[in-house]
Amino acid sequence: MAFFRKLKDRLTKSSSKLDEGLEAIVEEGETAPAEAAPEAAQPEPAPDRAEAARPKGLLGRLLGRGEDAGAPRRVLDDEMLEELEDLLITADMGVETAQRVTANMAEGRMGKRLSTRQIKELLAQEIARIMEPVARPLPLYPKTPQVVLVVGVNGSGKTTTIGKLASQFRAAGKSVMIAAGDTFRAAAVEQLQIWGERAGVPVLTAAQGSDPASLAFDAMARAQDQGADLLLIDTAGRLQNRADLMEELAKIVRVIRKRDATAPHNTLLVLDATTGQNALNQVEIFREIADVSGLAMTKLDGTARGGVLVALADRFGLPIHAIGVGEQIDDLAPFDPEEFAAALTGLDGA
Repeated sequence: MAFFRKLKDRLTKSSSKLDEGLEAIVEEGETAPAEAAPEAAQPEPAPDRAEAARPKGLLGRLLGRGEDAGAPRRVLDDEMLEELEDLLITADMGVETAQRVTANMAEGRMGKRLSTRQIKELLAQEIARIMEPVARPLPLYPKTPQVVLVVGVNGSGKTTTIGKLASQFRAAGKSVMIAAGDTFRAAAVEQLQIWGERAGVPVLTAAQGSDPASLAFDAMARAQDQGADLLLIDTAGRLQNRADLMEELAKIVRVIRKRDATAPHNTLLVLDATTGQNALNQVEIFREIADVSGLAMTKLDGTARGGVLVALADRFGLPIHAIGVGEQIDDLAPFDPEEFAAALTGLDGA
């Protein structure tokens, strides 16, 4: 897939660091039957029937013998697990998630000699296992208009994500409207207007500094009157005064519920991958401020250590609706756990 190739290219820095780290770990403790001491040269136990019958797909070729015959191998022991854990922490996976991943990788495999590729495949399998339950596209319900409140700190890629979502849903035949609710930032409004023109989607605006809740109410009324399928509401992201932001978002929710008691139907938190572990703090804050129902991760480019997305999935279990890797319209796509795991670990694409 084109997006997978782009994702892998963007994550080159992350995956190459993992590559280099894994190779160094394996080579540091490399063992080979011809060179090992007699007590270490015992033949490996025959694989059990379940392992022998394991399919040879991307995440099934975990202990294959023919693919990298002759490659350096190292016995999986406690020392190697500690080194693997440290490597994953440097990839922004966080201590708890790194410990969980390495423990699961080691289950039933302690004492086996593994190559770099085998370790990468085990790692990719475990990452995909964590990510699979949270990989869900932004849901659309029969009731219209569906209101999506979009939150996140300024600079996270929030307005760009709104524009891309609007364009993609418009291209899919949905009637979409945008409310430029960050009324204090002229740049955010202008950016949304540019995306609206590009996608053929109306963008509702108000005078700079005006009440965002009033704009949201007017946008809700217009979306209902015009039979729109989807209303995307941008919001401010000024965390330096959390109490004010909390009240602002609460007021937006109160006024749109005067038009629809079930709104907002989704509250999407947009996160910037380059912030690393700080993304976990932002989830904590916005879960307190707003009823966050799902995540979108932007800027998964060469400067991002993508392991933070694994940590987010492991810690919070919130749906990851989309990931972005650039500024183009097709640089935002539904999250695919196996493609992400392969890109992050440097495995060849599916």
